[in-house]
Amino acid sequence: MAPQPKAVPQILQELWELLKAYARQETVDPLKGLGRYLGYGVGGSMLVGLGGLFLSLSLLRLLQRFSVFADTWSFAPYAIVLVTLVLAIGAIGAGIGRRKPSKPPEAPAAVPVAPSTPSGAP
Repeated sequence: MAPQPKAVPQILQELWELLKAYARQETVDPLKGLGRYLGYGVGGSMLVGLGGLFLSLSLLRLLQRFSVFADTWSFAPYAIVLVTLVLAIGAIGAGIGRRKPSKPPEAPAAVPVAPSTPSGAP
């Protein structure tokens, strides 16, 4: 006995539920994973920036201790730190721009299968 065909409103209701589930699967769920990924990226970049700030301040304090930079040369430690920061940012930018996109992994080669013979056949 053949199953009874469904009514049009029931088919439309099932289609609507299917579309909502598909849209949620393809948009909302990936965005949740992306949020965590971006959170780690932002947190890491803030920590790297804070480390760079502390390193530049330590370099400035080190250079200010030298008596060479007294009186008329008091601007030199600031200029040296500024040039060092600009060079570091340029090196980081050049390293980011030079990065090549990774290739997608190749699919494994298909293994040929020998035709099977009935058991007992030579």
